[in-house]
Amino acid sequence: MFLRNGLEPWHLLIVAVVLILLFGSKKLPDTARALGKSLRILKSETKAMREDGTEPAPAAAPAPQVTPAPAPVQTVHTTTDAPPRPAQ
Repeated sequence: MFLRNGLEPWHLLIVAVVLILLFGSKKLPDTARALGKSLRILKSETKAMREDGTEPAPAAAPAPQVTPAPAPVQTVHTTTDAPPRPAQ
């Protein structure tokens, strides 16, 4: 049965075959090793950031925000009968 917008095992098999054809069987282990090394570095850096205390401190109680009252709206009435005033 075909799953709508889902991956089936044969989809993954096709992707693996395409990767082997594109990169070759010799480069795939090196690429996987480099990816694993990058993920380990990322993990160690995030752990170091947590230990340094660079995470934001939790706020005790948020202060109530006061919103200013809207300014009164001034309506400007213009007429089309009056000639424009010269600039000064």
